[in-house]
Amino acid sequence: MQLGLVGLGKMGGNMRERIRRAGHTVVGFDRNPEVSDVKDLAELVGSLEAPRTVWVMVPAGAATQSVVDELGDLLEPGDTVVDGGNSRWTDDEKHAAELGAKGIGFVDAGVSGGVWGLQNGYALMVGGDAEHIARVQPIFDALKPDGPYGYVHAGKVGAGHFSKMVHNGIEYAMMQAYAEGWELLEKIDSVENVREVFRSWQEGTVIRSWLLDLAVNALDEDTHLDKLRGYAEDSGEGRWTVEAAIDNAVPLPAITASLFARFASRQDDSLQMKMIAALRNQFGGHAVESAEK
Repeated sequence: MQLGLVGLGKMGGNMRERIRRAGHTVVGFDRNPEVSDVKDLAELVGSLEAPRTVWVMVPAGAATQSVVDELGDLLEPGDTVVDGGNSRWTDDEKHAAELGAKGIGFVDAGVSGGVWGLQNGYALMVGGDAEHIARVQPIFDALKPDGPYGYVHAGKVGAGHFSKMVHNGIEYAMMQAYAEGWELLEKIDSVENVREVFRSWQEGTVIRSWLLDLAVNALDEDTHLDKLRGYAEDSGEGRWTVEAAIDNAVPLPAITASLFARFASRQDDSLQMKMIAALRNQFGGHAVESAEK
């Protein structure tokens, strides 16, 4: 299958490589000419045979809207656009309507896997009409992890990104719990090797997880996280999760508290946020701030 891929950053670049390894043809475009296969979107669209599929992996909001608008003018009826970035689900409904008026299909895909996706595969949560998803299924199969799990057609347009948003909200709360436990262990004089306590939890405990493994990786690199500033950004999806909870009267105390904890990190050099920052860097390659800053 042929695929156009727009956005070749940390995830997009690895996704291009994983899809190619599965035997598909990928034509990638990025504003960075050093990684781009073509000079612009027009050349990308022109290099694909109809019916075309173009996957967008750019930042949510204005950047995604700009690409969708340009593709809407370049593509033809029967083509399909996939938004695999972290767009808000309400934007998906807007994009589907805009493209649908031109006969162009739209699929939203929540993608999880971070910088490890090339090796491990990407968990995919997709939304849209079954006929549009069927066009892209070979690419979903190439990206997902081996085995029966890691892919779901979650529902209508917007369902993929809504599911990914909730996934990220849960991720916020899980990271916050590990961070709080780590800080408490660090405060107690009788616990002399906090890193090894975390390592001991990796097997045989109910709290073992990939996030725990990444926490151990971070502590192996910096035992007390002294090199990091206790500051952690929020991606936006945590906020959207809390807003959706308010709109639907669903109580989310743990996720909401974890979001507010990140806000608190911007006021003080928080020990807990050192762990949050370390975990975000481990699984997603997100930037960290040096303690010397």
